[in-house]
Amino acid sequence: RGGLRWSDRRDDFRTEVLGLVKAQMVKNTVIVPAGAKGGFCPKKLPDPSLDRRAWQEAGRTCYRVFINALLDVTDNLVEGAVVPPERVLRYDDDDPYLVVAADKGTATFSDTANQIAVRRKFWLGDAFASGGSAGYDHKGMGITARGAWISVRRHFREMGIDTQNEDFTCVGIGDMAGDVFGNGMLLSKHIRLVAAFNHLHVFLDPNPDAASSWEERKRLFDAVEGWGGYNTDLISAGGGVHSRSAKSIAITPEVRAALGLADEVTELAPNDLIHAILQAPADLLWNGGIGTYVRATDETNAEVGDKANDPVRVTGAQLRVKAVGEGGNLGCTQRGRIEYAHCGGRINTDFIDNSAGVDTSDHEVNIKILLADEVRSGRMSIEDRNVLLESMTDLVAEHVLAHNYDQNLALASALAQAPAMAGSHERTMLALTATGLLDRELEELPSSKEMARRMDHGQGLTAPELATLLAYTKLWLEEELLKSDLPDDPYLADRLTQYFPEPLRARFAHVMPRHRLHREIITTVAVNRFVNSSGPTMGLRLATETRAGVADVVRSQLAARSIFRVGAHEDQLAALDNKVDAAVQTRIRRDLRDLSERATRWLLRHRHAPLDIQGTIDEFVAGVAEIKGNLSEWLGDRARAELDARLSEYAEAGIPEDLARVAAETPYLPHALPMVQTAQRQDRPVALVAQVTTKLTEDLELDILQDCISALPRQDQWDAAARAALRDDLLQARADLTAQALRAATEASSPDEVVAAWQATVPGLAETRHTLAAVSDGEPDIARLSVGLRAVRSLLQLTD
Repeated sequence: RGGLRWSDRRDDFRTEVLGLVKAQMVKNTVIVPAGAKGGFCPKKLPDPSLDRRAWQEAGRTCYRVFINALLDVTDNLVEGAVVPPERVLRYDDDDPYLVVAADKGTATFSDTANQIAVRRKFWLGDAFASGGSAGYDHKGMGITARGAWISVRRHFREMGIDTQNEDFTCVGIGDMAGDVFGNGMLLSKHIRLVAAFNHLHVFLDPNPDAASSWEERKRLFDAVEGWGGYNTDLISAGGGVHSRSAKSIAITPEVRAALGLADEVTELAPNDLIHAILQAPADLLWNGGIGTYVRATDETNAEVGDKANDPVRVTGAQLRVKAVGEGGNLGCTQRGRIEYAHCGGRINTDFIDNSAGVDTSDHEVNIKILLADEVRSGRMSIEDRNVLLESMTDLVAEHVLAHNYDQNLALASALAQAPAMAGSHERTMLALTATGLLDRELEELPSSKEMARRMDHGQGLTAPELATLLAYTKLWLEEELLKSDLPDDPYLADRLTQYFPEPLRARFAHVMPRHRLHREIITTVAVNRFVNSSGPTMGLRLATETRAGVADVVRSQLAARSIFRVGAHEDQLAALDNKVDAAVQTRIRRDLRDLSERATRWLLRHRHAPLDIQGTIDEFVAGVAEIKGNLSEWLGDRARAELDARLSEYAEAGIPEDLARVAAETPYLPHALPMVQTAQRQDRPVALVAQVTTKLTEDLELDILQDCISALPRQDQWDAAARAALRDDLLQARADLTAQALRAATEASSPDEVVAAWQATVPGLAETRHTLAAVSDGEPDIARLSVGLRAVRSLLQLTD
């Protein structure tokens, strides 16, 4: 699935399409089938300046030739059976899935492609080309711009600015007649657009009024007019609209100030002025145009492959804006983004920011596939289907924009931990490279040597690099999970129904399991939730450390999140956007992620694969809820003091009490799983088991030992593995000690009685306490802590 571009870059259209393919592959992690991109380059067309209609129609004719040629070599489905194309030798497996999307030059060609598909009886019918007259109008929905604006809001949110309620300055690429630029510049009434340009004009408004300029931009958007139609009476002093064909443009003092130009600059050629606009010290650069405007310092214009914009292009280091929103494709090279991010700028990638368009197409196509049998059987007319499609426009947009929000949260969380997780990121890149999926050099990801240098300097991956790693992790996981039976697990059935808007669930839930892409939809939804909530490394890390299959890691994580209600707590946290500090939200997300990971690891080690997800949830959820509800009362004095300090900190930050308590308790909550297991095995109350555990923990100062383990470094692969193993061993030893104590005091009914009875059975307890105190008193290292764990284990041997 991907767009087919009418390229006008005859000399380097392959470079253009290659760049689009790379972006599409990773962009398509939020949609169901594999990403693709195509292009055609007509060599003999009428002169558009003489007869634009003839030029357009000649291009459409070339498009028809291209579409027919694609279908000539594409499998079809006839009554559910794959029918290969005639006179074609196939080297690949059956694959009838081909969907084309509107792209540059072909934005109005969807109906043309669908007419060909219907005429040729291609199984997708008018689902073949998304966005036609019986589909979702991306410009009308403003969906691509709205998705990219979520990235902008996240960038500013991390800076403590609410774009919907606080004024901020912006420079832009595009004009109000364009889909992405026009829709984007209407998404906040607090935008102060200082400067912008398209292929015809340069717009300058050095001190804009946010309210009145928004109204004028809205008028231009509705009239589908470029900057030439702007009412110049509304422009602030010193500004104006200038033709790019002018020999030079006068630079007023106001424009000099707005663009950060030197006092001696009094006039500039149009290209030089655009070059200056791209380097303006504004808050935001909004790209809604076509072309590549930012490269890296060590990158040549020839490498960029966009000759038309060579005169205006800047480097990432030259950008002075605080953030970049990439509504358009290929506005920056990846190396340019990385350079800008290293300089402190906030930027994702185009495939993160503008994924909403292709995501909307995905929903449209899969809805049409779902309803195809209803239409073919006569149970629904094509007119009724179209009415239903249109009625769900806003619901589809909500689904799509939720993906943008979640991916931005995942990136914000990953970026906050990038230095600490650099070693883990390096190991993930090595593993993905070993599978043959990832080419680090092609994707501009740092080499192992560069990663070592960054780790030495306390640095990690930048946001654009993390976006690529996030995407490739999803691609790898989708591939692995589709080969497993996880998509067929009844627990995941709701991933299929939740993918579709509510009106479809109400009427057609019974036919959804027959959707041709039902396994792919379930897998895509599950993978996105897994990686967005757990980060780009957990799947590989836990699979390696526990020797479990990736599907088993996902099963255990699903159970862990449900047992501890992590999703509900994340929703509570998201509702606090622009109400509490973003850094506090990130910290709590990290707390919840750590809780989920530690619980997942425990389930992988203590439950046989394949895990029964629902059965495991049912086994633990009630006991864990009881512990969560009473934990602060059952903790020992030291742990309670730490908990109260964390609670006070979150309360002062404005976190509601119930969420603050959960966040403060996350270091202790993973212990709930072995507590519940012990209570069930010994048929003892959960409350008693929990209180015995906490008393033994304080008596032996195991909590201090745990803090020492947590303080160990984890940059090196073996350090990280040892740290995880020590933590798991301590958790298990604590559980074993609790079980042993309870068996030693079967008649005891209070925690104090149980612990006293156990202490009476343990010789040399004072010596063990002395050893543990010595181990914990000093700089933590693996050797000391291994001795400490052995001392704990010796208590079990003594009582045995």
